[in-house]
Amino acid sequence: MVVLTREKLKKEIDEGKLRPVYVLHGEETYLRDNAAKVISQSAFSAADFRDFNDDQFSLNTPENISVALAAANQLPMMASRRVVRISEVRVSTSSMKDTLKEDAEDVLAQYLSNPNPSSIVVFVVDELNGSRKLGKLLKSHPGAVEFSPPDETEIKKLSNNVFEKAQVSIERLALRRLVELVGCDARRITIESNKLATASLPARTVNIDLVESLIRNTRERSNFDFANHLLAGRNSDAVKALEKVLSDGEEPLALLGALSWKFRDELKRRDATTRTAYSDRLAKALVRIADTDLAIKTSVGGSGKASRKQIEMLVCELATM
Repeated sequence: MVVLTREKLKKEIDEGKLRPVYVLHGEETYLRDNAAKVISQSAFSAADFRDFNDDQFSLNTPENISVALAAANQLPMMASRRVVRISEVRVSTSSMKDTLKEDAEDVLAQYLSNPNPSSIVVFVVDELNGSRKLGKLLKSHPGAVEFSPPDETEIKKLSNNVFEKAQVSIERLALRRLVELVGCDARRITIESNKLATASLPARTVNIDLVESLIRNTRERSNFDFANHLLAGRNSDAVKALEKVLSDGEEPLALLGALSWKFRDELKRRDATTRTAYSDRLAKALVRIADTDLAIKTSVGGSGKASRKQIEMLVCELATM
């Protein structure tokens, strides 16, 4: 079977060759979600009544799989195609975490083997265990596309696309520094590139000084705001700040570094000769931060999504100390 790559998917969409079924999966959720949007947009012409034919279903309600496939079997209304997007699809290592349940196998297999030619069904998959039967069924489909984390070349291309669209130029050294600061995160590079494009007006040129002043300062300030909220007992604000910096693409280890520095600095300010409940709390927090740091670095706590879960669990624990 010929594997459908991201590059081939883009080429087919650009040529107007849309498949009846897509299975979009992988770690890179930003590019995955963007691909689902582009497929949907490309399916309709200006004359089509898109509102009547663009359906979205979440499998957080597992029964929706039957409803979604029933919708896909309907003829489009005042349009050439119908699009059905099925999100929050999870086939995990444990069936307890599945949103696509085993009892849906027959109806799913039946549709995949004979899809409605006037519909486009897009499965937006959060987790796909290829060793499970349902996972194999989706992953082996000809319309399956894996969205792996992009490499540095792809990240630079994404950034350049943003600047070209904004009619802004970026110096070569500035682009290199931007990638160093942001890393190979598609969502983060897009957000930061748009930010730089706006900040470059009216000159419309991004140099290394602008990158250094805007990107680095923004990330450091966000990290320490998150740590300050936690220290001050503003737990709700700390959780919100954590979600924001993680969504912006910050690495969990960088956040652990900010946490450790702030808690250690606060402990140093305490009177070393006087033991208090607050200083004990700070000391215990530092131990837990160090444990989490070690767990992530040695892969005991996992990497990627697992490392994010580790720091989220740590914050919940520190908030209740």
